[in-house]
Amino acid sequence: MSKEFAIQAACLSLFLGMILAPVVCYRLGRRKQQEEDRHAEVSGAVTGAIFALLGLLIAFTFSGAHARFDSRRQLIVQEANAIGTTYLRLDLVPASAQPPLREKFKSYATSRAVFYHKITDVEAARSELARATALQQEIWKQAVSESADPNYQSARMLLLPALNEMIDIITTRTAAIQTHPPFLIWCMLFAIALACAGLTRYRAGLPVVQASFIMS
Repeated sequence: MSKEFAIQAACLSLFLGMILAPVVCYRLGRRKQQEEDRHAEVSGAVTGAIFALLGLLIAFTFSGAHARFDSRRQLIVQEANAIGTTYLRLDLVPASAQPPLREKFKSYATSRAVFYHKITDVEAARSELARATALQQEIWKQAVSESADPNYQSARMLLLPALNEMIDIITTRTAAIQTHPPFLIWCMLFAIALACAGLTRYRAGLPVVQASFIMS
């Protein structure tokens, strides 16, 4: 089962559940009133507490989503800066080595852009990530080789740390992309949303006079 299919199935299940749960609970409430001499009561405090819990979970979920979105946006800027800085520092290596390194850098930057265009296609994204990783290794080996001469030790000290940062940022961004709310949180939201819908209609199943009395 693909991730997209699982998400669509969960959304459809919640939609249908929010429609069916109120209908079922309303009928249960009406039947209970008819079968028992006393009127069934559902505490307003309990209902209010469940709605408050649902609101709290939704608020925390959206807050966490906003924080992750902001963090990922900052990582985009950091990676762009790291690539740009390393590209400029290629001027420090021997002139004969600059053209092939620049071509590989252009291919690398293109690969990174294509990766995020294909992010919804897991297999294609993995393939592009592997290509970017291979280009990283080629760029690193060539940069180390071209700056090994004692005359380029100063260039080596400036180029290699920038290149290392450019490489490390991929791991950081990949981890950020894979960070989502825990599955348990989604299950709780699902269950509490259905409970809220069901309890609301269950209380609506009480006779008008009695419902007013219980609310008071």
